[in-house]
Amino acid sequence: MLELGALAESAGAEVAGQVQQKLKAIDPRTFIGRGKAAEVREMAHKTGASVAIFDDALSPAQARNLENEMKLRVVDRAQLILDIFAQRARTLEGKLQVEIAQLSYLQPRLTRQWAHLSRQTGGSGAGGRIGTRGPGETQLEVDRRRVRERLTRLKARLGEVERTRSIQRQRRIDVPYPTVTLVGYTNSGKSTLMNVLTDAGVEAADRPFSTLDPTIRRLKLPGNFQVMLADTVGFIHRLPHLLIEAFKATLEEVRTADLLLHVIDASSPLVDERMEIVDKVLEEIGAGEKPRLLVLNKIDLMPERPHLRYGYDCVGVSALRHEGLDDLLEAIARGLSPLREELAVTLPSTRGDLIAMARRDGEIVTEEYHDGVVSVRARVSPAVAGRLRKAAV
Repeated sequence: MLELGALAESAGAEVAGQVQQKLKAIDPRTFIGRGKAAEVREMAHKTGASVAIFDDALSPAQARNLENEMKLRVVDRAQLILDIFAQRARTLEGKLQVEIAQLSYLQPRLTRQWAHLSRQTGGSGAGGRIGTRGPGETQLEVDRRRVRERLTRLKARLGEVERTRSIQRQRRIDVPYPTVTLVGYTNSGKSTLMNVLTDAGVEAADRPFSTLDPTIRRLKLPGNFQVMLADTVGFIHRLPHLLIEAFKATLEEVRTADLLLHVIDASSPLVDERMEIVDKVLEEIGAGEKPRLLVLNKIDLMPERPHLRYGYDCVGVSALRHEGLDDLLEAIARGLSPLREELAVTLPSTRGDLIAMARRDGEIVTEEYHDGVVSVRARVSPAVAGRLRKAAV
């Protein structure tokens, strides 16, 4: 309920009150039952509330019946998250993805938009329906067709944008820099960490889903090891499947990463639960087997340093206070060390471009010039190692 309140405030609402209910079985008509609906209506009347936000998914019929019972606008969890995404989307790709998710959500709920018009269908036979079709049904069919056509156009346009992003991603793969991607529960401090490490200037705020659009910047690690660091959208409990589908291209940055930095709010009492949620989403998008490093953020908010009790590598940091960042950079370099290899080659002394590439990409251990050739021992990425071997004499 605290998270739902934070989401509501992030969307621009002011929380006037909350109601909880234990149910043996969900009411198929109104989800919470008529008695509880009347209680919510009374509370809304006293507090001046105009919207009822449910933490669960409501069927179109349940939402319509609840609005009739409570005389309030009714929003479920998925609709609330979609609204936040719509406010936060900045790039063309982000706006297209959000609108596709919103229209997909709206499609089965279009009947609610025309409840004030006649939608009579008459008796069971064809003759019973003659002369009884109201203007509401006509408008409803027009709206459904428009939504379908709009979805088709949006998906085609998004496909073009995704192809462009795919080309850009392939170019990054061709450049010999590994990719490290920040993942984690929303509001765990990923964007703040991104800004501290790379001066990316990403919007960072103490609210859910401050960042939707992926940002990629170059990051220099110890040993002159350069990588591309990517920031992605945060995950959340019961993230609407419509959003996962719409954001698949954006989440491709996670699937193609060489290392995942799982950033978690170490000060949260729900650390373990949120870790499981992120793990489930990673499995769902096909990144469950990716190597990862756990980054316990916000350790400055804890009375004592968190006990590193997890099975894989952990680093405690405070992105806000700039604590533990050197340890984090060294841990990232260790995590990516299998992607570097040490080799010794002899090159023509005229190939200063390859030596400069090796110096940019990795670390030159020794460099000796004699008789028009240069002997080099270096630690570099496999791509650069291949180019050095190809030019060797």
